[in-house]
Amino acid sequence: MTNIKHELLTRISLISFIIIWFALLYFYKISPGFTQEALLKLPTALAIYMFLNFIFTKWFWRLPFLQGWLIQFPDLQGTWQGVLQTTWKNPETGEIPGPIPMILVIKQSFKTINCVMYTQESTSYSNASMLSEDDESGIKRLSYNYTNTPDITIRGRSAMHHGAAILRIVKEKGKYTLQGEYWTSRNTAGTIKLKLRSKESLGTFPEDLIPKKRKSEK
Repeated sequence: MTNIKHELLTRISLISFIIIWFALLYFYKISPGFTQEALLKLPTALAIYMFLNFIFTKWFWRLPFLQGWLIQFPDLQGTWQGVLQTTWKNPETGEIPGPIPMILVIKQSFKTINCVMYTQESTSYSNASMLSEDDESGIKRLSYNYTNTPDITIRGRSAMHHGAAILRIVKEKGKYTLQGEYWTSRNTAGTIKLKLRSKESLGTFPEDLIPKKRKSEK
């Protein structure tokens, strides 16, 4: 994914390196210029720059005040909670199930993003994920392909399958939501709506989302 405005980053990187170099020259009381004494401080300036660059790509890029003007996409890492509405029809009744509770766990770094979706009955792992922005509208999207693995107890009616999802990143009243659609290799599709539940990355479907009726059946 492209998570940063590269032309702007190039300028900032060059200016930052020059500032670090000049700060070193000032500290050691060396006159600025391309003298031998000044040039000998370039490796030290480069080492400091590389360390600060590591800090930036590891943590600082997530800072809210960098969003928009430098960082192209928001920090989506965490657990997103919502519902999916499928077009799948129950072959026995011919009915379409109501909204299904789900969570989407997003793990995002400066250069990568991965998604894991959990429902009460299955888990989906992304095979490829990306963030993109429409050049004309400016709409930002999260897209990913996934493999869905239902619980072994229900594979008689729900087989393993592949799918893809495209979710718009919508900002409303200072908060982000994810809204979009998905398609599967079983010729089904549906909609997804999510809001951030927690910055914590859950590793399983949370019990508080299991319908009380289903809990009592166990």
